[in-house]
Amino acid sequence: MSLTFEFPSDVRWAVALRIHGSRMPLSTSHAHVPLRTASVGKLLLLLAAARRVADGSMDGGVLLRRAPEDFVRDSGIWHTMTVDALPLVDVAALIGAVSDNLATNVLLRFIGLEEVASATASLGLMRTALHDRVRDSRGPDDPPALSTGTALELCWLAERLMRGSAMGGEADRLVRGWLSAGVDQSMVGSAFVEHFGVDPLAHHDSIGSELGFWNKTGTQLGARADVGSATWDGRMVSWTVIANWAPERDRALGAAVLRGMRDVGEWVVDALAHAGSHSVEPATSSGGQT
Repeated sequence: MSLTFEFPSDVRWAVALRIHGSRMPLSTSHAHVPLRTASVGKLLLLLAAARRVADGSMDGGVLLRRAPEDFVRDSGIWHTMTVDALPLVDVAALIGAVSDNLATNVLLRFIGLEEVASATASLGLMRTALHDRVRDSRGPDDPPALSTGTALELCWLAERLMRGSAMGGEADRLVRGWLSAGVDQSMVGSAFVEHFGVDPLAHHDSIGSELGFWNKTGTQLGARADVGSATWDGRMVSWTVIANWAPERDRALGAAVLRGMRDVGEWVVDALAHAGSHSVEPATSSGGQT
């Protein structure tokens, strides 16, 4: 089944979709090209932390204290709370649930960017990386993007994480738990809200023990990304969708990009319901700029 989504022509899209058990993923021609993935890179930080907790080299209950230099604007709720220190696993839970920027900077300061890079390399990811802490603004001496990645690598990672073969059973279970509480279902997940009745605020673990679902989104001026995996009735589909465009056109293109993400979500939902009827062939090109 070819990818024929309708995307805005002035947006660079990268899509990779995989039905578990198929030989090859479906993807657009940009799926191998690193694009800006915004907060999706926080997934790599969570994997690095989970690996250390699972192997016993780090105590998940250790208290992490926020510092003035950790505070940033935008996503998250810790900056509204009075408590200055939280257990590591709770800091990670804030990142998974609400993509908390303050929690991200606190955890990254504790884990270290080199540890995240080591964990990323151990996964075999060559073109996907978390480059920096979250910043209110980026200067000429800062990395130009919080994170970058390719749709193919991230889709492959999503499938492995769902199967428990990324960092290993216990580490992957921790990460799936943190991410399955994610409240942002504005992109691919919007199709799950309609067709499966997913409550964006309460879909942790599964729904009626039938649907297993997690995802991580990223949003910034000129970029949207959604990476995730879902299981239903013994079938599993993993996805990555990344959209990049000129930041100054964010207001003009943002709504159209979300509609494109929703179309991918509809494909995923249909594939979960009728996996056997989808012919998954080697990578093909889609509509829109490729």
